[in-house]
Amino acid sequence: MFPSLETKLKRFEELELQLQDPAILTDTTRLLAVQREYGGLQKVAAAVRAWNKLEEEIAVATQMRDEESDPDARAYAQEELTGLQAQRATMARELEDLATAGDSITRGGLIMEIRAGTGGDEAALFVRDLYDMYSKFVADRGWKTEVLDLSPSELGGIKDVTFSITGEGAFHQLQFESGGHRVQRVPETETQGRVHTSLATVAVMPEASEVEVVIRPEDLQIDTMRAGGPGGQKVNKTESAVRITHLPTNTVVKCQDEKSQHKNKAQAMRVLRSRLLELQIEKAHKERAEKRRTLIGSGDRSERIRTYNFPQNRITDHRIGLTIYKLDQVMQQGKLDEMISAILEFDRQERLGNQTPQS
Repeated sequence: MFPSLETKLKRFEELELQLQDPAILTDTTRLLAVQREYGGLQKVAAAVRAWNKLEEEIAVATQMRDEESDPDARAYAQEELTGLQAQRATMARELEDLATAGDSITRGGLIMEIRAGTGGDEAALFVRDLYDMYSKFVADRGWKTEVLDLSPSELGGIKDVTFSITGEGAFHQLQFESGGHRVQRVPETETQGRVHTSLATVAVMPEASEVEVVIRPEDLQIDTMRAGGPGGQKVNKTESAVRITHLPTNTVVKCQDEKSQHKNKAQAMRVLRSRLLELQIEKAHKERAEKRRTLIGSGDRSERIRTYNFPQNRITDHRIGLTIYKLDQVMQQGKLDEMISAILEFDRQERLGNQTPQS
């Protein structure tokens, strides 16, 4: 067994007891925190309990086989034991996946930001294409997206967009999309057929709860303004747009997608909490990196992770050296499965090399 999973099961059982504690049941804030952690650990707890039960059944079957003197009965016991051992092999792989996935497997929602880099209008069109690609990937899984902030460009592109994705396993699947995305193609405005290179950055942040990241009101500077459209056009005449600055970290978040100032403030706070959680996670990653280097998962927005080459219908992930000649399917249909599965397996194998399973 993996000690980390046993530790999570122990924590899950502690939370089970807390959910029966009247002091916690009457405290809404603490109750929400416990329920959230409890829900995140349910999958792990169920798997570990099933494993422990199977181990007991194998021990009983082994004893019956060894103590049985009748050849037919002994053969029957061996057949049953063989079946249980086959289940054990399958379950061991599932537990391995849970152990190597770390905390990402227990998280559901995330907030994604896509921003245009160098490339002007073409970069903004690339942001729009990336947003459409991820939206289709999300829809195929039955997950949900919600736009929190969007700044359109004059030619139908998107300067930057911030949106949430909710669904079981969403963060685990998309956690390694953070970084620089490069596109090579002939822009619609190019008259001589030359291939241009443009950039966009993607940031994937686990959505943080109010309990998980506590923000003091005195640490915030909140400014309101009129929402702007493409080319500086005013979307409305009221100051509904909100910009929030977290003074201790100088983290700035804006939201103008809603017509209500109250709603924009709530959306901006969601993004701010996730950005602050991202800072905490990034700090933890750097501390771990001193002990174990990793080729993926740094989440550095300046790191170029992927190239989308339209003339060759090619998409390449530079971190794992994977090239797929299905760019049309990836961009138009959101068929990211092959790329994402390869990255997750790479990370799994790397983490597995740093795990010490115990029997």
